[in-house]
Amino acid sequence: MTITDTPVVEASPGVEAQPLQTPPLAAVRGRVLRQLWHNPLGMVGAALLLIVVFVGVFAPLLAPYAPSEVHFPTPFQRPGTVGFALGTDDLGRDILSRVLYGTRASLEVGVLSVLCAVLIGVPLGLLAGYWRSLDMILSRVSDVLLAFPFIILAVGLTAINGGGLADAAIALGIAQVPVMMRVVRAETLRLKETDFVLAATTMDVPSWRILGEHILPNSLAPIIVQATVIMPTAVIGEAILSFLGLGIKPPAPSLGIMLSDAQQYLLRTPWPGIFPGVALAIICLGFNLFGDALRDALDPKTRR
Repeated sequence: MTITDTPVVEASPGVEAQPLQTPPLAAVRGRVLRQLWHNPLGMVGAALLLIVVFVGVFAPLLAPYAPSEVHFPTPFQRPGTVGFALGTDDLGRDILSRVLYGTRASLEVGVLSVLCAVLIGVPLGLLAGYWRSLDMILSRVSDVLLAFPFIILAVGLTAINGGGLADAAIALGIAQVPVMMRVVRAETLRLKETDFVLAATTMDVPSWRILGEHILPNSLAPIIVQATVIMPTAVIGEAILSFLGLGIKPPAPSLGIMLSDAQQYLLRTPWPGIFPGVALAIICLGFNLFGDALRDALDPKTRR
C-alpha cells in the first residue's frame, strides 16, 4: 500500500466497516511545501539553489567572455576593473566567466554523481533489505567500500579511468553507492515488517511487485534527502579531484582548477582564489540548508 491507497479497518459487530482516510498525495505535497515555506533557513537554501541553478544553466549567456579566452595585456586585473568585474587571473582570463562556467561544471558532476548513486545504490539496497541471503553479501561489500575514506576511493577510481568530467562524476557516484544502499536497505527492512507488505506477501504477490509498488514508493523520502546530501559532497569532491589534477582537465573551467592555479599567488593577488572558493561555499551551503529543511518536512517525527 502506498500513501494514496485507502485501507479498510475492521468494524465492531453491527457496525459497517469504514475506510481509513489517508491523506492523498496532493495533501502530503502541500504539507511538505508549507513546512518548507515556514522554515527560514530552508527558504534561504532554496533561494541559493535557484541562483546557482540559474547561473549554471545560463552561464553561456551571462559570461562576458569565453572561459578560456586569454587577454595577454591584462593579467591580475583587480576586481572592479572596467570589463572585468571580478578581475583576471595570471593569464588574463576573466574570473567572472570562469566562475560561471566552473559552477556549471560542478552542477553537472553533482547531478551525474547523484544519478549514478541512485541507479546503483537503490536497487542494491532494495535487494539487500528484502532478501537475507543477498544481504550478507552486499552488506559485506559495502563495509569494505566504507572502510576507505570517500575522497581516497574517488581518487583511486578516477585515476583508473583517466580523469575528465564524466569519469570524475562516475567515480564520485560509485563512492557514494554504499551510503545510498545502506539508507535504502534500512528503509526496506522497516517497511518489510509493516502490515500492508505482510498482507501482500500473504496473498502471494510477486516480490518484484512488492518492491516496486509498495516498498520503493514509500522509501522516496529518505532517498530524496540522501540525494541532497550527496550533491554537495560530489561538488566538493570534484573540486578536490580537479585541484589534484585528476578531475576536469585544463583549459576547461573548474572551480578546483581555479583554486589550484591561484594557490601560488594568494599572498600577492588573492582574488583569483577567493571567488571560486565563495562559489563552492554558496553551492554547498544552499544544498545543506535545503536538505536539512527537506528532511524536517518529510520526517514525521519532526512534525509539529
